[in-house]
Amino acid sequence: MPRPLRVAIVGAGPAGIYAADALLKSDAASEPGLSIDLFERMPAPFGLIRYGVAPDHPRIKGIVTALHQVLSKPQIRLFGNVDYPSDISLDDLHEFYDAVIFSTGADADRALDIPGIELEGSYGAADFVSWYDGHPDVPRGWPLEAEKVAVLGVGNVALDVARILAKTAEELLPTEIPPNVHAGLVANKALEVHVFGRRGPAQAKFSPMELRELDHSPNIEVIVNPEDIDYDDGSIATRRANKQANMVASTLENWAIRDVGERPHKLFLHFFESPTEIVGEDGKVVGLRTERTQLDGTGNVKGTGEMRTWDVQSVYRAVGYLSDELPKLPFDFLTGTVPHEGGRVLENGEHLKSTYVTGWIKRGPVGLIGHTKGDANETVANLLDDHTNSRLSTPATPDQDAVVGFLEAKGVPYTTWEGWGRLDGAEKALGEAEGRERVKIVEREAMVRASAAQD
Repeated sequence: MPRPLRVAIVGAGPAGIYAADALLKSDAASEPGLSIDLFERMPAPFGLIRYGVAPDHPRIKGIVTALHQVLSKPQIRLFGNVDYPSDISLDDLHEFYDAVIFSTGADADRALDIPGIELEGSYGAADFVSWYDGHPDVPRGWPLEAEKVAVLGVGNVALDVARILAKTAEELLPTEIPPNVHAGLVANKALEVHVFGRRGPAQAKFSPMELRELDHSPNIEVIVNPEDIDYDDGSIATRRANKQANMVASTLENWAIRDVGERPHKLFLHFFESPTEIVGEDGKVVGLRTERTQLDGTGNVKGTGEMRTWDVQSVYRAVGYLSDELPKLPFDFLTGTVPHEGGRVLENGEHLKSTYVTGWIKRGPVGLIGHTKGDANETVANLLDDHTNSRLSTPATPDQDAVVGFLEAKGVPYTTWEGWGRLDGAEKALGEAEGRERVKIVEREAMVRASAAQD
């Protein structure tokens, strides 16, 4: 008798959930149907939405509503608090499933090779984001002693980091930040935040809405130097071809010509400044050295040899994320991706049977959350093509209960979709007690306890 196609998805963030949705919308979802299990190393689903989006961005977190609808489908099960490969390996997955899709994302900082990067007070943006988003696997405290701070990068993560550093703790209190984060931000001494980009306004990777939101805070004065508003032929072509780039440049132009106001915290957006060294004394950050750059006609820049040292006491690099290597899978350490062809994992030029990737582990950490839908559709189409043409492996124990028995025999305290409902309710109850929508539970053990069914 035919059985449902069994698919495991490792990673229950947007990329993995979009892959599940693509599977459910395919012809394969009809009889005998599909059975999809998502494995997530965190006790809660939603990945980047929960642990990578700034807490003062509820609009973006609204994507959870759509993802929730997918995860609530009867063909899908969630196994949270399950780590690959320590709790379940690739061989284990192939024993239970016809196909495995990896959608593990990226949560490490890309390296920046300049002198002084190792100094005390030099941080990766990803680590800071994990702290303020209440990630269970990072320290509960964060040193916020610096009055002047540098942020390297001109993408949305750089804006998030700069905004969280420049806002007051009371501004952020209505969000879902946990008590330890609020306490840390109360102690924050930052009065000036300087964001540095080595190219010009037309090359900034901010999204227009994220950029404009900087100016909405009653405590943040956003300042742009008029000398940093410059365009060459390449920049003008970029503005004409890219509506978002044009909107960003227009906003920056407007800020550059206005008078500086009286808001207490200053946030400077600097362009044409390429970081060359983090300056230290006694092992601690005391400054940032940059080289002034200029446009070369193509939208790229070249150094001018003009150097400047900025008085800052901490530096955050927001120059991109990088995925971690996945054991038993080939890995490109330069790009932080798994080699693939249309989502089919490639090892020594050959497709690794029944094994696929989607999202940032597939194409690198670029683009917005919604861009992973296209990745998922491509990967799922090729997986289903392999299924139709009998190119998938046949699992030894495809019964749905087999993987449950396996995890329980290993003593893995996994969480479920029903458990997420309980955790969600517990966080909302904590928030309600304080007049907030939610207060995030941080400790992994506390998350697991809140997810457990009450006897």
